[in-house]
Amino acid sequence: MVPNIFSVPAPIRQLFDKFPLLTYPSNDLPHRAHLDGHVLYVFASEDGAAAGAPSYNPACLKWQTYLKFSNVDFRLVSSNNHASPSGALPFLLPSTDSSKAVKPIPSGKLQRWAMDKSSEAIEEPSDSRYEAYLSLLDHRIRRAWIYSIYLSPNSTSIAEPLYVLPTSNNSFVRLSIAHGLRRAAENELLKFSAVINAESLYREAEDALVALEMLLGTDKWFFGASNPSLFDASVFAYTHLLMDRRMDWVETRLPDAALQHKTLVKHRDRILSAYFPSM
Repeated sequence: MVPNIFSVPAPIRQLFDKFPLLTYPSNDLPHRAHLDGHVLYVFASEDGAAAGAPSYNPACLKWQTYLKFSNVDFRLVSSNNHASPSGALPFLLPSTDSSKAVKPIPSGKLQRWAMDKSSEAIEEPSDSRYEAYLSLLDHRIRRAWIYSIYLSPNSTSIAEPLYVLPTSNNSFVRLSIAHGLRRAAENELLKFSAVINAESLYREAEDALVALEMLLGTDKWFFGASNPSLFDASVFAYTHLLMDRRMDWVETRLPDAALQHKTLVKHRDRILSAYFPSM
């Protein structure tokens, strides 16, 4: 078997376990704010950010799409978790007309911020089933995504080129980042089960996709809403990336499952054509 960057040799792995790399705190934000509009920092390539393309990270794409739903003008900047004041992407720097320091908006506060700033604020459906269906995305589909991207053969075809190679030209730095991503993925999945069972993770995600398609039914937007909501953005954040031919899927069980649901395919295509027309 050909070794790859995610196959950490035992001596190096033991060294990392005994002497973990020092992680420095994130840099302070510059006092000179972007004055020419709101700026959303996301995982994206430099070219992708300049073109306003969908982020390749579901958490970032969710909020990128929601801001578009809310008719908020913004531009993208390619970034990473280290640059974020909260340690996670995305975050937004709002525009300002002063030279004072700008307070960043973390993802947890983006919905309220968008509702306050937008002339087309979006209210989420008041359906009693909302939280139950949201949990399918936040748990079942997210866990399968984590396994597929970081722990399956997709780690070398997707995670490595998107999250590891752009960080440094130094092979040891890349190796440490790859090792850290894999461990973080394993630790996240082990919060929910004593063992990581790929078959169980994929089966639960497949069941969740079936439930989401049944929920959408013949409606244009989820819960019969007249306009797309944060829930639609949350679904799109996964379905678009699973269906995007530019993602180099090697292990295809998860994207294959998504593509079987024609209603979800149409939902994804509807958002893509309306809000990302150049893609």
